[in-house]
Amino acid sequence: MATEDKNRATAAAILPLVGGAANVASIAHCMTRLRLGLHDRSLVDDEALKALPAVMGVVEDDTYQIVLGPGTVARVTPEFEHLVEEGREAAPAPAAASAASSAPAVSAVSAEELAAQGAAIKAQQKAKNTTPFKLFLRRIANIFVPLIPALIGCGIIAGLNGLLVNLEWLPAVTPALAAMASGFMALIAVFVGYNTAKEFGGTPILGGAVAAIIVFPGVANIDAFGQTLSPGQGGVLGALGAAVLAVYVEKWCRRWVPEALDVLVTPTLTVLISGLATIFGLMYVAGEISSAIGTFADWLLSNGGAGAGFVLGGLFLPLVMLGLHQALIPIHTTLIEQQGYTVLLPILAMAGAGQVGAAMAVYVRLPRNESIRRTIRSALPAGLLGVGEPLIYGVSLPLGRPFVTACVGGAFGGGFVGLFHQLGDTVGSTAIGPSGWALFPLLDGNHSLGSTLAIYAGGLLAGYVAGFLATYFFGFGKDLLTEFNVSQEPAPSTIAATGGTPRETTPGTRGGPDSGDTDPGSPEKAPVRV
Repeated sequence: MATEDKNRATAAAILPLVGGAANVASIAHCMTRLRLGLHDRSLVDDEALKALPAVMGVVEDDTYQIVLGPGTVARVTPEFEHLVEEGREAAPAPAAASAASSAPAVSAVSAEELAAQGAAIKAQQKAKNTTPFKLFLRRIANIFVPLIPALIGCGIIAGLNGLLVNLEWLPAVTPALAAMASGFMALIAVFVGYNTAKEFGGTPILGGAVAAIIVFPGVANIDAFGQTLSPGQGGVLGALGAAVLAVYVEKWCRRWVPEALDVLVTPTLTVLISGLATIFGLMYVAGEISSAIGTFADWLLSNGGAGAGFVLGGLFLPLVMLGLHQALIPIHTTLIEQQGYTVLLPILAMAGAGQVGAAMAVYVRLPRNESIRRTIRSALPAGLLGVGEPLIYGVSLPLGRPFVTACVGGAFGGGFVGLFHQLGDTVGSTAIGPSGWALFPLLDGNHSLGSTLAIYAGGLLAGYVAGFLATYFFGFGKDLLTEFNVSQEPAPSTIAATGGTPRETTPGTRGGPDSGDTDPGSPEKAPVRV
């Protein structure tokens, strides 16, 4: 009951700061974030939200996203939805501006300034990410993200089953666990087809019906392109293509079929036309593409080894900034469907390790700046679990160089895991979504579980150490240290001069005697620190 009260209290604290129930247009959540569609963005009190103990950060994208962390967000969202419904039934909630007066203030000015710079960079990047190609990638991500909880749950059960089989424990239970772990993956094409049709504006169940052809055992009796089809051939890529085709066929039928016949003719033609195209075209083509993806991933790491891992681990954070990481989701899912795990995710997860190492170095290099150190302390546990947004947008990215050195840390971690792949020790993840320490229960490979866990842990350690050392020695220029390594505690003379009221003594910031900015938190006045 105490946990439920805490989650409801968190939801109740968030609601007025986003403009109340009347300002909320849509509510959804992913692995770590509460995603809100808002009618009026100006009603949101960003700083008060960031000051809430449960909030790790905020990100503005196509929706307003509040980072709450894995597990927490899934519990807070239903409470938030319930409060929004109650608010709409009663009366519109007061604007965030009126609620802000009772919200806790952000005490550390320099940390607040960094957060403003991170938000400004995020907003600038968002404007660049509205190209048709990146918007298409975002739609692809919207298809697969809802599947992640099932992938995680089934992946953990698969790992538990493998452990029990290796130890020869509970032989009567392992077949049941195998069925639980494999059932979803056997039908994942249907779920992909359903979500694809929904995302592209078609009837979801028709997309699922067409995609179900791919996993139907009876396709083994059909020959196409000189070969006999096999159930599951084409996988999630085939399901994606089949559902998109079904949407276009359905929309064409809606335009030309008379309304009196629509309920009978449109579903029939949609399934018939797109189904034939799937059986005699898409399954074969998508199957070849899927096989090529698996072959290339194995070839890349088997031959590129440390070099390939170094590049992948080092470039992942910039890919996230550019929105291009979404293109990897179908690739991960295809590899899991083919091989039982994706060999790319453990390498890409090293980017988070580099970020954690960089944050630790910032903590050490700024011993007098308690506000930034407080931000790092609060965000570091989430960073260790793979939730990197608070550290990225609140610390390393606005500082500039520490973001680059964090990428260096990720590169060394990725190179470590890639090297062992080249030596024959494969490390993979049975699901997508978690990273950092949260990925340990999902790890699998071609050798013993102990070996797999040790290699992944070694990669994390390499990322931590490399990120720390690179940031400690190369992450700060003299000007940056001069500006930020300043005590946030007021001097006794300052307190006396202001009649006992503490004032900020950091040069060039709000409240300080040398402050020249009227609004240093404004995104337009927040350059990246280098």
